[in-house]
Amino acid sequence: MIETLEGNLYDYPSYYDLVYGSDWKAEFHFLTGCFQQFAQIPVKHVFEPACGTGRLLYRLAASGLQVSGLDLNPHAVEYCNQRLERKGFQDRVICEDMTDFQLESPVDAGFNMINSFRHLVTHEQAVAHLRCMAQAIQPGGIYVLGIHLTPTEGEPTDCESWSAQRGHLCVTTELACTDRDPANRLEHFTMTYDIYTPTRRQQLKDSIRFRTYTAHQFTELIAEVPGWEISAAYDFHYQLEQPIEVGPTTEDVVYVLHNQT
Repeated sequence: MIETLEGNLYDYPSYYDLVYGSDWKAEFHFLTGCFQQFAQIPVKHVFEPACGTGRLLYRLAASGLQVSGLDLNPHAVEYCNQRLERKGFQDRVICEDMTDFQLESPVDAGFNMINSFRHLVTHEQAVAHLRCMAQAIQPGGIYVLGIHLTPTEGEPTDCESWSAQRGHLCVTTELACTDRDPANRLEHFTMTYDIYTPTRRQQLKDSIRFRTYTAHQFTELIAEVPGWEISAAYDFHYQLEQPIEVGPTTEDVVYVLHNQT
């Protein structure tokens, strides 16, 4: 018998952490390489907006960096802070809006790896976030931003599925586009999570709205916010020695943004 769960994945931090945490090693090594290669200042303190459960933050803390972050979901923030405390770190994250925040002091680098930026569904929200990040990161620092672009040639990806397992817990995820509104630059997706343990099966269904960006639209957005410059682009294989040229068929991109302010 399948038990139906209410809410969204962010309300179940342990499941979220598994769904989005399985590729952490590649992301971790990519990020630390970016900090060394692209930042024009020593990177000692890193910040993650929309940090979720802090799947990368606590590992970066373990590597010797000072870490901080924010997220709108209080369940995720509590989970992240409890893990940081359990691991013996003094760093903490806060419950705040990524479009309206101010840090006590600027950091050296920021990152947002899994498309959370597209949850900002208006142009004003996107600009506000980038302005906040420009103030949050010191001149010479970088912001590593992962985003799924809309190709201008060929068909966009409509569905994706993947599984992740940790011990006796397994989560299978299916992502499917249900509607596209090109005029308003919106996409609607459903996400279905099937959760398996030895004694039960649960299912969680969620709906997500994303703002769309072509490569040109994203470049225009970055040019609109003073201080930011695109230093490099990569795909989701996170191979630091293999930057890419973003073209009309490109979808998954990690941009390295340099703060010139």
